[in-house]
Amino acid sequence: MTASLGPATREESWRRLSSENFDLVVIGGGVVGAGTALDAATRGLRVALVEARDLASGTSSRSSKLFHGGLRYLEQLEFGLVREALRERELMLTRLAPHLVKPVSFLYPLTHRVWERPYTAAGLFMYDTMGGARSVPGQKHLTKAGALRMVPALKRDALIGGIRYFDAQADDARHTMTVARTAAHYGAVVRTSTQVVEFLREADRVSGVRVRDVEDGRETEVQASAVINCTGVWTDELQRLSGSRGRFRVRASKGVHIVVPRDRIVSESGLILRTEKSVLFVIPWRNHWIVGTTDTDWNLDLAHPAATKHDIDYILEHVNSVLATQLTHDDIEGVYAGLRPLLAGESEETSKLSREHAVARVAPGLVAIAGGKYTTYRVMAADAVDAASVDLPARVQSSITDKVPLIGADGYHALVNQADHLAAAHGLHPYRVRHLLDRYGSLVNEVLALADGRPELLKPIEHAPDYLRVEAAYAAGHEGALHLEDVLARRTRISIEYPHRGVDCAEQVAELMGEVLGWSAETTAHEVSVYRARVEAERDSQTQPNDESADARRSAAPEARGKLIEPVG
Repeated sequence: MTASLGPATREESWRRLSSENFDLVVIGGGVVGAGTALDAATRGLRVALVEARDLASGTSSRSSKLFHGGLRYLEQLEFGLVREALRERELMLTRLAPHLVKPVSFLYPLTHRVWERPYTAAGLFMYDTMGGARSVPGQKHLTKAGALRMVPALKRDALIGGIRYFDAQADDARHTMTVARTAAHYGAVVRTSTQVVEFLREADRVSGVRVRDVEDGRETEVQASAVINCTGVWTDELQRLSGSRGRFRVRASKGVHIVVPRDRIVSESGLILRTEKSVLFVIPWRNHWIVGTTDTDWNLDLAHPAATKHDIDYILEHVNSVLATQLTHDDIEGVYAGLRPLLAGESEETSKLSREHAVARVAPGLVAIAGGKYTTYRVMAADAVDAASVDLPARVQSSITDKVPLIGADGYHALVNQADHLAAAHGLHPYRVRHLLDRYGSLVNEVLALADGRPELLKPIEHAPDYLRVEAAYAAGHEGALHLEDVLARRTRISIEYPHRGVDCAEQVAELMGEVLGWSAETTAHEVSVYRARVEAERDSQTQPNDESADARRSAAPEARGKLIEPVG
């Protein structure tokens, strides 16, 4: 069993899909699908995960990148959800993924005298006692002067005081990919660019799926005792494809974030600001800030939600209402839009829809799961496998993923202490090694081994110096990256961290990937041209006034995976 998702594993995975009988087939390579595959594999089940595009290519790469308890859900009286999320956050920080999930502080500026401080303090006290103050400091009250010292960027009249509290953050796409690789390490077949085109049936039950390799067009049948639909905003489409009547509907809510340089907002802490509908976060992201998010219905292309000029203006207007030095469109390095899969409810306001998840056995042999939030993916996965267990021939063990660290976690803390020695051994700056440790954990030695005898791979990527060239090679060789956009948008975050959005380094990264994946000069050139078209379409869409015109511009760009059947499902 290997955690590598490289080219050789890909061919072997196709053979296994075609020839083996599985207990479970999981559809969808977002965090819930990857988590479900890991949950099933560690219970001793034979499991395959198939994803039409790339790991985390949908919602799971476009979140606020927080593992948070959901402070605002306390106001909605969803105490169980908050308690559950805080427990998951704690597990990630301490046991399961300390290399990927880190504490992050937020200042909540107070603006109303008399009632707001005790009201907010009571909420944060509840948050802390439910688990919010485990492994991270509890709330700290600040005077106006103290809050301004912590966040000098704030207007003096924007607050009368503040309260600081802690949550946690992670690179969502890397975390999801690491969950999937951990599932592969425990025996799961994990295959991307593998689209479900049909559900197989035996009498009245679902008995597997027919899949299409969207790289070369070949198809095969995958036999399974049960199938779990973990496709998020595509849940209803897969439901229609299966011919079964769904138990719940999923609504897509669009959330847009902008990325700006760290020096544009002078602050030691993130910010959480109230808006008329929800909250706005200003989140530290290495040498950047992520600012978001919006919350609006989306009924257009599910694969490529587009941010409009109106979305970006909304974020700028709200954050500028408290900043002494205003952010402008020229400050923006990156923009991304994602879709939350919300359970359709009575309320028409997406921000009011519950973030609880729902699991249903929609037909014999078919389970669907939707809703929820990134932080509670592990709980959702366990519930999905439990629901599918009635269709499995043997008794199923209980979930144990609360005891299973993700790959890269074991030995991480020791390597952090040894970072200076590791840096000296490879001729790197210790800061660079710490950055690698926070992306790969104890797999860092596997990454650096690729540069043995090839010192040029330890040089930074041109025009994206936060990343080393060896990281692009490793992404293609071990992390399942099949296309240039997989590396620029998800294995690294170059597409949102640099104003050129990856265009300036596209050729170099494509050449590094092509060496590993055996690309011809024509394929390499095609990958670069498709990626450039994607960026151009995204930039264009972000100047449009509404969703319809933005969607039309964004959808005009070609797909990297040329043999996808639309709509996905």
